[in-house]
Amino acid sequence: MKKIVVVGSANTDMVVKADKLPLPGETLLGGTFFMNAGGKGANQAVAAARLDGKVTLVAKVGDDIFGRQTVENLGKENINTEFVFVDNDSPSGTALIMVNQEGENCIVVAPGANGNLVAGDLESVNAINEAEIVLVQLEIPMETIASVIGNAKANGQKVILNPAPARALSDELLDGLFLITPNETEATLLTGLKVEDRNSAAKAADLLLSKGVQNVIITLGKRGAYFQNDHLSLLVDAPVVEALDTTAAGDTFNGAIAVAIAERMDWEKAIQFACQAASISVTRLGAQASVPYRSEIEMGFELIQ
Repeated sequence: MKKIVVVGSANTDMVVKADKLPLPGETLLGGTFFMNAGGKGANQAVAAARLDGKVTLVAKVGDDIFGRQTVENLGKENINTEFVFVDNDSPSGTALIMVNQEGENCIVVAPGANGNLVAGDLESVNAINEAEIVLVQLEIPMETIASVIGNAKANGQKVILNPAPARALSDELLDGLFLITPNETEATLLTGLKVEDRNSAAKAADLLLSKGVQNVIITLGKRGAYFQNDHLSLLVDAPVVEALDTTAAGDTFNGAIAVAIAERMDWEKAIQFACQAASISVTRLGAQASVPYRSEIEMGFELIQ
């Protein structure tokens, strides 16, 4: 089994589900509250582990109840938590999430200890150098991200960058990436091109490929995902489902695509696999709680092969 290392954030999500999202200054009554384990790094690690990946998470949590619960929960998912560091000076990361009846959400993250995961912390993490695939997002400091990506590229490892939350990235960071996986909003910010369909996704992918990225997947929500490299372009449709909560759908997709690449699936099958996993996740509430297991997608995946 090929090793996957996820370097990223770990949060505790505090979620309110209501009929609609509030307008600025508006107070809504009648919402349902629950808490869930989250953070893009931890979400993607759980997704990869539940889909049969061999996963190590590199992250940082606070010395508090949220941090201890995070490490305990990750261990139960068969994720190596040896390199989930504890910060004695900052609380664990938290996210405040609101979800409406259509499953759309808005999220505010207080990074806490995630913001203190520095490049120096990673010097002792031998697991990064031993991995075939390194999966990174943008909820930890950019200096740390740049260090991880630079070292992995120098070692000939496959780097998957999920550029979320959306922010501008340097050409140096993009050059040599094995795969980048923006959604429509993130692709628009990265390229300056409005991405809303296959044609506009292709133009954005062209620009990212011209900057040295080897493979591009632009996720298009319920319309599936668009893939392009120098030899192939294709649009993979997503299964039709009724969305309850889209939180962590992108994280599920990224964890799944890492597993698919580790298992040497071809690109079409890999993206079908990831779309299937993400589509299941949106039918459930929560972040990590919504992530499916491999057994849950096998039947549907067999049908689309």
